[in-house]
Amino acid sequence: MSRFTLPRDIYFGENSLEELKKLDGKKAIIVVGGGSMKRFGFLDKVEEYLKEAGIETRLIEGVEPDPSVDTVMNGAKVMREFEPDWIVSIGGGSPIDAAKAMWIFYEYPDFTFEKAVVPFGLPKLRQKARFVAIPSTSGTATEVTSFSVITDYKSKIKYPLADFNLTPDIAIVDPALAQTMPKKLTAHTGMDALTHAIEAYVAGLHSDFSDPLAIHAIVMINKYLLKSYEGDKEARGHMHIAQCLAGMAFSNALLGITHSMAHKTGAVFHIPHGCANAIFLPYVIDFNKKSCSDRYADIARRLELPGNNNDELIDSLTSLIKDMNKKMEIPATVKEYGIDEKEFKDNIDFVAHNAMLDACTGANPRAITEAEMKKLFECTYTGEKVKF
Repeated sequence: MSRFTLPRDIYFGENSLEELKKLDGKKAIIVVGGGSMKRFGFLDKVEEYLKEAGIETRLIEGVEPDPSVDTVMNGAKVMREFEPDWIVSIGGGSPIDAAKAMWIFYEYPDFTFEKAVVPFGLPKLRQKARFVAIPSTSGTATEVTSFSVITDYKSKIKYPLADFNLTPDIAIVDPALAQTMPKKLTAHTGMDALTHAIEAYVAGLHSDFSDPLAIHAIVMINKYLLKSYEGDKEARGHMHIAQCLAGMAFSNALLGITHSMAHKTGAVFHIPHGCANAIFLPYVIDFNKKSCSDRYADIARRLELPGNNNDELIDSLTSLIKDMNKKMEIPATVKEYGIDEKEFKDNIDFVAHNAMLDACTGANPRAITEAEMKKLFECTYTGEKVKF
């Protein structure tokens, strides 16, 4: 038996943020990040709409990029003091992911982070609160997924928490929020979305439910990402939808080692998540094609890329990804990103080992050994084509 889980409601399109006026509740905690939502007036709108709904609010703000365990625990403490029946998070992937993790420790104060990182091992949520997610970036799709990524800075490991309990009750995908992204963030989050869709299409749990979402997201991202990067407002609206489709796909089909690698390098080398995915994706496709060449070739055909056989089609796909990266000024290798060779070599064993333990590795379509993982990382540093 398989399972396919989505939010109870997804509101999308112009002015969909106003749906907050209709929430039924008494108290809501609002979780936000570094200040862009306040700067652009969206936080004020959220507070105003919740007030219209008769809901008292309290704010948790300043969630950092790659939120930490400490941020999560401190936020959960605020929640336990305020006792909200709604958790509303607005912003990029970091505040929404942090709010999801806070939710766990709000409802279960004695639960531990060590238990939370065990995939699909959370206790039943919604004992005290329900969750609304409002994304401002077009990439993570955490508003529709069963994932939350939290960094333990003491161990230098970024952990993906995975459990269907974490899927929000309501997602509000309002295109107005996506217009606030600077170009670099648009590039990184867009390539994160493309990685989600491609990995979901080949992942171990892909299905007839996830495949249409993944492939349509890929087509949309190919059509709209570069235009979105250049600031086209209509394209940004389409990308906000595309990343959400990719999220629904990967939340159920799961991901692969592109994400395992990005999680672990993010914690050590501090490469932004979407940027790391963009760098690693072509190398991972070349590694995985021995196990799922037909699936990658399907993607290339849907994108009408040239090729007379699977190998040629897959080369066209990886060339397309590399070309998109180049046009958006994303480095082609870890070395080009600026990681010193000595720093890379000093940490490669640690990073490769932890990438093997990442929750995403198990769903990768091709099994990988730790020695192969290290070799794959080395290719992403030098730019050598993967042929093993």
